[in-house]
Amino acid sequence: MGNIIGTGFSVGSDDGELFGLEAELRQMAELGVDTVELGLTSIDLIAGGRIVAERLQRLEAITRQFDFRYTVHGLVSSNFMDPDTVAYQLQVSKALAEVSDRLGARILVQHGGHLRADQWHHRAGADALERESLTELAEFCRPYGIRVALENIFSTEAGQYRQTPAEVAATVLAVNHPNLVALIDFSHAYIECTYRGLDFRQEIAAMAPVTGHLHVHDSFGRPQAHYIAYHQAENVAMGIGDLHLPLGWGDIDWDWIFSELTFLPDTVLMMEISQRYSSEQPGCLSRARQLAGL
Repeated sequence: MGNIIGTGFSVGSDDGELFGLEAELRQMAELGVDTVELGLTSIDLIAGGRIVAERLQRLEAITRQFDFRYTVHGLVSSNFMDPDTVAYQLQVSKALAEVSDRLGARILVQHGGHLRADQWHHRAGADALERESLTELAEFCRPYGIRVALENIFSTEAGQYRQTPAEVAATVLAVNHPNLVALIDFSHAYIECTYRGLDFRQEIAAMAPVTGHLHVHDSFGRPQAHYIAYHQAENVAMGIGDLHLPLGWGDIDWDWIFSELTFLPDTVLMMEISQRYSSEQPGCLSRARQLAGL
């Protein structure tokens, strides 16, 4: 559990506006969290790679009302393996780094890339493109003192190329930049390991030594596959998919994880457990603090 400095929840906006974000931040303050992750690409803050100045001023005014340590989640749809859009993505990521600096956030989350099933023959080039793009972004973030946190993602369609958690760690090691770290999303790793028949504990243990950020939420590690639920509660009932459940609702062995794995200094334990489970958030916060030794 060593080197974890704080814990809290991620927040965002359901309608692209800032009012909902401000309301969630007030709830976080009432809950007593020390760290909040801002899902800034859920807000209309950047247009065509350029920061909308008036919106950023409003965002700054809102965030300064609260005494949080902030981290920032970048593009959920990011894919540095895609040559057609990578230049646009880098523009957005660099703009988000500037926004992060203005807000005092020192972690910028970047999702790992992917290829479609019919693009596997481009794998080597795609891995190289992602490493080059991460190097460029990390170097851009260096003067700001921001660490880019590369997150492991699970396969979302049949035959898709995704790096395994251990391969994400290998990417971070290959880039070898002080402003790039790995981000373990434990539920994502669990789902991908089930899908690929990999050993979950071995995969996340391979990531831990280069990990500087954590995404924590529970699940049963069951891939979504072709099952389509009418209500999210039906997925929960079946235990299928990336559920973002309160801690203890799934079957991830959190005690083993936080007793056996050690992460980089200044690591944040960030819970991606939404307002859907607001009643359970206080209990999750207490549990996370216990696991992290805070």
